[in-house]
Amino acid sequence: MSSDSHTENKALIAPLRKAMYDFSEVGVRAALAEVCAADVQVRMCHPLGECQGPDAFYDEGFAGLLAAWPDLERRDWIVMAGPDGHGNNWVGCGGYYTGSFVAPWLDIPPTGHQTHMRFHEFYRVEDGKVVEVQMIWDIPEVMMQANAWPMAPSLGREWHVPGPATQDGFVAGPYDAERGKASCDHVVEMLEYLVKFPTQGGPEVMEPQRFWHPRMSWYGPAGIGTARGFSGFRNWHQIPFLNAMPDRGLSDDEVTFHFFGDGDYAAVTGWPNMIQTVKEDGWLGIAPAGKRIELRSLDFWRMEGGLIRENWVLVDLLDIYRQLGVDVFARLREFNKARNMGALSIPDGMS
Repeated sequence: MSSDSHTENKALIAPLRKAMYDFSEVGVRAALAEVCAADVQVRMCHPLGECQGPDAFYDEGFAGLLAAWPDLERRDWIVMAGPDGHGNNWVGCGGYYTGSFVAPWLDIPPTGHQTHMRFHEFYRVEDGKVVEVQMIWDIPEVMMQANAWPMAPSLGREWHVPGPATQDGFVAGPYDAERGKASCDHVVEMLEYLVKFPTQGGPEVMEPQRFWHPRMSWYGPAGIGTARGFSGFRNWHQIPFLNAMPDRGLSDDEVTFHFFGDGDYAAVTGWPNMIQTVKEDGWLGIAPAGKRIELRSLDFWRMEGGLIRENWVLVDLLDIYRQLGVDVFARLREFNKARNMGALSIPDGMS
């Protein structure tokens, strides 16, 4: 396989992305059938679950969303590709879905207004077909826009997370293996230093100045929020995260990471890619259950001047709550008893 197969893999999914920009059931079903293997394995965030085959992918993932957002539109701001360390080839896409939210979706009440939902989607390609998909949609972000978020407030900033500041997230070919590896290696080394804390010393053992730009932005999922600078990352994410789960990084031999790089970008996917124990309080308002849980985190990093300047992170928070015995959707339904849960009819403004 030539090194430029990664450019070909990005081109492979271009028709799917195009079909989802002007979203229609017919167009998207046809694109999925063309791009995906007949037995494609699709792994979606909670509560969408897992399925197999292009038709099931549409039915389980997109049918309900299109019914609720009839003018559904996909907008990518990162499209990158590369090889992982296990001989697999991936395409990583980050962006958001948007549309007019006019009918309930997953028990979230409609707003009648434009709504956005960030996605991180990773496609594993073999022999010119997508054979596996791993994807997290920021469903909690939709709950928040509907004023229906039923859990603890975020510590970080909640907003419409932006794409790359440099507007170069569509990484052009031909694939530069050396440059992609350099970006990936920097991120992997950063993570190796990150997990030295707290088992090998204080926060200084992470040596953030070696890896992170002083004006870095960490774009976490809704429920955690965005943090600015390493101090923001520490205060609004890492400190409560590690206080709750101090055994972070001690079970990495039980999970599989898929890191890959492309130009100034690096990404990781895994299902799961963390296993740790909720031992203490302080994270997401969750009581310390003493329960060992799996975490799915699908991430992108952008390098600038040899340092990480932006980091997009989506964690399947709803699945974490599920593992800890908290049914977020049951709580959501209680909140919505006094809400209009029917489809909305919006005047056309012309009559």
